[in-house]
Amino acid sequence: MTVDPKQSASAARAVQVTDLSVDLGGRPVLRGIDLEIRAGEVVVVLGTNGSGKSTLIRTMVGLLPASRGQVSVFGTPVPKFRQWHRVGYVPQRITAASGVPATVNEVVASGRLSRRKLFRPLNGTDKAAIDEALEVVGMADHRKAGVADLSGGQQQRVLIARALASDPELLILDEPTAGVDLASQGVFTAAIRARVARGTTVVLVSHDLGPMDSLIDRSVVLRRGRVVYDGAPHGTETHAHVHAHHGPGPDEPGWLPS
Repeated sequence: MTVDPKQSASAARAVQVTDLSVDLGGRPVLRGIDLEIRAGEVVVVLGTNGSGKSTLIRTMVGLLPASRGQVSVFGTPVPKFRQWHRVGYVPQRITAASGVPATVNEVVASGRLSRRKLFRPLNGTDKAAIDEALEVVGMADHRKAGVADLSGGQQQRVLIARALASDPELLILDEPTAGVDLASQGVFTAAIRARVARGTTVVLVSHDLGPMDSLIDRSVVLRRGRVVYDGAPHGTETHAHVHAHHGPGPDEPGWLPS
């Protein structure tokens, strides 16, 4: 059978960002972003506050619209993408409880919803995936606990377990270790390492990688809504772009379009 080279190339890309611009409140936040993330890569998105990191991630998962250009996931433009069970998303630090009484098991089980028909009870495969996700983030012994009663680090573990429960091919993490204790950071790293070993693509936004530093294949640095570095991690150029201050970004107070 002859394989279409275009289809083969598309399948090898987990995420394709083409000439992407995003405006928020009438202000440009991302401008002309071109980015390709290949299947199996672990990519970290870096940059100062206001550089557009979270905006890029939220656009990738369809939470924000593009004002120009597009994002494709597994070869399909995000507005037309329907296979969200293939994507696990952990947003920037929020409470896993969200004001609604729920147990750890219930929150993690919600990660299986995209793989089940409405109102269909959990089957053996679902339960095994939930058990594995809880085990890998070290929360198996807390499955009956109320999420609202957990520490911030434990709640973040629950959110990661919920994302892992869907057995995603692409895992998108927005500052998953911000404000989290070192022990939880170690648990996160072990969980992500296990997923990477299974071929999962990981896109990670972070200010401080900590133990996850060793997992990174590639660094992408944003400044003022543009990509200013895309290449090997740990390079002096990467660190220079990340740590040098070049004025406010487009989603920071005081920023003016240039």
